Amino acid sequence: MQITETKVKVSDLCKNYSDDGDDGVYGYDGRLCIRPEYQRSFVFSDKQRNAVIDTVRKGFPLNIMYWNKTGDDTYEILDGQQRTISLGQYLNGDFAIKIDGNDKFFHNLTDTEKQQIQDYELTVYVCEGTEEEKLEWFKVINIA
Repeated sequence: MQITETKVKVSDLCKNYSDDGDDGVYGYDGRLCIRPEYQRSFVFSDKQRNAVIDTVRKGFPLNIMYWNKTGDDTYEILDGQQRTISLGQYLNGDFAIKIDGNDKFFHNLTDTEKQQIQDYELTVYVCEGTEEEKLEWFKVINIA
């Protein structure tokens, strides 16, 4: 198994974010399958989802994400699905968060606030290997 660390800006992660329900959730300009078949459909509560946005907004570290390389420039999420969906939905305008007691959708933020979120860099480990190695790694990261 080869694991490579990379940095991905939120703006790149959420480029052309789409959630077509059972037909799939995609981001990273259509190159990242956010909800692969083997992933559970669990979605963060509003409190958890808002905490992801608040973490990014304040520039605090967000947990590492793991992607599985599926092609030359295509991937699927091994770990980080809920965090990714939270970011995609927020930038897509699907929900607001409380800031200083006010509901703020992404489009209601100042240009500086928007840019700070979009420029935030996520740490992503891209995994390449056999199906058996990837399955074993998936089990490890979901236990650890």
